[in-house]
Amino acid sequence: MSSEKKDLQPLGEVFGFPINDESERAKRYRDNKLCPYNNIVSNCTKNSIEFPLGVCSLNHKDKQVIICPIRFREDWTIISDAASFIFSEKSTWTHVGEVRLKDKHGKSAGNIDYVLVSYDDKGRVVDFGSLEVQAVYISGNLTGPFTAYLESPTESFTWNHAFKYPKPDYLSSSRKRLIPQIIAKGSILNQWKKKQVVALQTSFYNTLPPLPEVDKSLSDFAFFLYDLVPDVGTKVLSLKLQRIIYTNFASALEQIAKFEAGSIIQFTDVLQKKLDAKRAGNSNLDTVESIVVE
Repeated sequence: MSSEKKDLQPLGEVFGFPINDESERAKRYRDNKLCPYNNIVSNCTKNSIEFPLGVCSLNHKDKQVIICPIRFREDWTIISDAASFIFSEKSTWTHVGEVRLKDKHGKSAGNIDYVLVSYDDKGRVVDFGSLEVQAVYISGNLTGPFTAYLESPTESFTWNHAFKYPKPDYLSSSRKRLIPQIIAKGSILNQWKKKQVVALQTSFYNTLPPLPEVDKSLSDFAFFLYDLVPDVGTKVLSLKLQRIIYTNFASALEQIAKFEAGSIIQFTDVLQKKLDAKRAGNSNLDTVESIVVE
């Protein structure tokens, strides 16, 4: 039996504050469903405007995992950090959000989360680069514990329901979101020779294949890794840059988009079963055992 300590409840931050923060400010944000992290409006709008799922981060193995991309907007640190990589120190710059990117044929490659733009004294674009932010998807039921907590918010809240207990889904986060983004939008920006930044939490990055690192001066693609660091006095969690991975787009894409091969023996065995079934006259080959990619 595993000796690993189980989480007593899955809620990290609710409407911007850890559940053990019972300050008047934290209560006001919860009561009014507010977002302290520069959402497009004052309220949280995660999943719904009227009934938002106001969980910023997930409590997982005593660490807080960011599950809402808006959480990365704290003090706009990610923007100034990315600008320090994309532009020179003397550049005048700003950022714009959600910019549609199209390929040669006019087909959308998706929206860029943030485009950082440097401009001259007449307001003309001089250069630009991209910043993509990726929070972590979850598996399981988060609505249950969130609703139960709001009915009776207390720092001693517990949620031990084993069925569909919410946890980070790093694999889906990379395969369904991060990798397609890098392939589609990243390849276009790379052809334009524009620098790119991806902001992730450290725990998410650690699930990816190791990337070759280069000197900052030789890099055109960088991962900025953040974590939520607790303040012992205030109990508030602050977004802090922990590490920067300077790499190159081509080598990063090669590593991240590469699926590690499974067993060829297992695959051949499935082929053999399907072949045997077909030769035996089984018309419904879909009922024969198939490979499930883990």
